[in-house]
Amino acid sequence: MENNAVCVNEVTHHFGDFTALKQMSFAVKQGQTMALLGHNGAGKSTLIKIILGLIKPDIGEVSLMGGANEGSSSMSSQGVPVRLGYLPENVSFYDKLTGEEILHYFAALKGVSKAKVATLIEEFGLDYAKDRQLKTYSKGMKQRLGFAQAILSEPDILLLDEPTVGLDPHASQFLYSKIAALKQTGCAVIVCTHELSLIEPHIDTAMIVAKGERLALGSLAQLRALSGLKIQLKCEGLADLAEKEPLLSRLYRHDALYFDREQQDQVVRCLTSQYGKFGFSIMEPGLAEIYRHFMAESESSHQALALTPSLNAQSKTSLKARLFSPFFGMKNV
Repeated sequence: MENNAVCVNEVTHHFGDFTALKQMSFAVKQGQTMALLGHNGAGKSTLIKIILGLIKPDIGEVSLMGGANEGSSSMSSQGVPVRLGYLPENVSFYDKLTGEEILHYFAALKGVSKAKVATLIEEFGLDYAKDRQLKTYSKGMKQRLGFAQAILSEPDILLLDEPTVGLDPHASQFLYSKIAALKQTGCAVIVCTHELSLIEPHIDTAMIVAKGERLALGSLAQLRALSGLKIQLKCEGLADLAEKEPLLSRLYRHDALYFDREQQDQVVRCLTSQYGKFGFSIMEPGLAEIYRHFMAESESSHQALALTPSLNAQSKTSLKARLFSPFFGMKNV
């Protein structure tokens, strides 16, 4: 697609005998934010390094802004250099430089003016500490400085690894407001995070990965449908209503009603029209619940696969014992 900022196609990568990524494919459009979700060791950091051009995949292709991925020298399909922004999980700068000196250093590398540095320092609330050495900065201050560095060049593609670690709620919301502003310029954002409830309102799509493989990809609505998780409804007196109403009885468990989206109108009409119940809450599965569902499904699948060779081995051992038994083939007498 013409407006894909990042396009990963059938990417596989190994570290020795270990498969870090297996046939990974996805795309992020310009102006979209995608959450990259998975357990530690799922392959998220490897995938980010491949997108950045720091690692070349064993198999597959990566395209940035329609052009081939060549890391820092990547060119778009129009022959224009692709501007990349990156915030690693553990921000590491030169401890003896001041915050302002660090940003000036990266600004020089990226061809950004000192005026832009001054603006970002003020926006990120670091003006009071700009002349202090980095070793005096708190974790949250380093994180804000790292994010300011990542967006210095107003990137086409922004990759963030746990960007809100060490940030207070106010600073986290400020960070996501900056991401929203970048998206308006067409910037594509990929965010790795474990803070699912925090990122949920800010994403267009999410990709869930485990053991180097893609488990699910789509918008929140698409992931809800794919997971098959039910909508939940709670209200006072629900247990009594479920006892006398067959429709509600079929859907009732654990002090709530659980139903598919197609059943929602019918359930609401039943509660409001037949029983005059209007004070109820309806909750759709959130990103955290969807994530847990796919991870549990993946774990069950891997356990089944791990068990199958064991069962086969037992069967073969049993067959071998029978074949070489001196009594094999003899009828009971």
